[in-house]
Amino acid sequence: MELRQLRYFEAVARYGGFTRAAERLHVAQSAVSAQIRALESELGVALFDRTTRRVTLTHPGELFLVRARRVLGELDGARGELDDLAAVLSGRVAIGATAVVGPFDLPGALARFHVRYPGVDLLLRSGLVAKLLTLLDGGDVDLVIAPIHDDLPAHFAARRIAAEDLLLVLPPEHRLARGGVLDLGELRDERFVCLPADSGLRTLLDDAAAGAGFAPRVQFETTGPADVRALVAAGLGVALLARSAVEPPGPEVAVRPLRNAPAHPPIGLIHRRGRPLGAAARACRRQLVAAARS
Repeated sequence: MELRQLRYFEAVARYGGFTRAAERLHVAQSAVSAQIRALESELGVALFDRTTRRVTLTHPGELFLVRARRVLGELDGARGELDDLAAVLSGRVAIGATAVVGPFDLPGALARFHVRYPGVDLLLRSGLVAKLLTLLDGGDVDLVIAPIHDDLPAHFAARRIAAEDLLLVLPPEHRLARGGVLDLGELRDERFVCLPADSGLRTLLDDAAAGAGFAPRVQFETTGPADVRALVAAGLGVALLARSAVEPPGPEVAVRPLRNAPAHPPIGLIHRRGRPLGAAARACRRQLVAAARS
């Protein structure tokens, strides 16, 4: 039994006749007829009832069609995977990532991808969400790992991969460093440390403070959560920070939970709608999703 015979058989069943099948396959009708006869002879059954007006499947033909389509589908899938693998072996993928990616182990995931596909030119760009989405829009990066904010433009698609939440951090010797849950309003007279005004964290702080009846006095502005933590540890202010920026080893800060704390957006894998990903980027996305599940 040959693969060509299965394709010819499936085409005759699909198009309801030898002539139409031959036209779609771009071969002579006689070639299709000869291969179907050879297949029927090998199987020892008639696969089609032939009349001058129509060609229909016999009962054995109907049973065999299910199997034939399953085999052809598996072969086509295998061919597609091999084509993707060949493209991945010499591809390129650029990832954009914010400093906050929750508990997701981005370095580990990228390292495993690099080991699996050493020939791929793998790039990483870091920055705030707004900058990374601009890079994604312009095609400078293929995927972005970042918090998924409610105002994410509709031409981006996002898949959630990790949860995140916000904590209040204070200098270790701050008057409110110890105790239970705090109301944000208790900090209305404090200096705040935060990311720039166009960051998602700054929006969360501004909105939460407005809800508590005050405008936060941000006197120290920096571009990274690690720097926010260091400035707080040095006694220069208080801050809202993602848990993933607070729990790892680093400068000592006091951590207090907030009553009615603003919700931190989930961490997601973002891509541009309507722009097909290359083979390397598709493979990397699969790796990142698998890493998030593990």
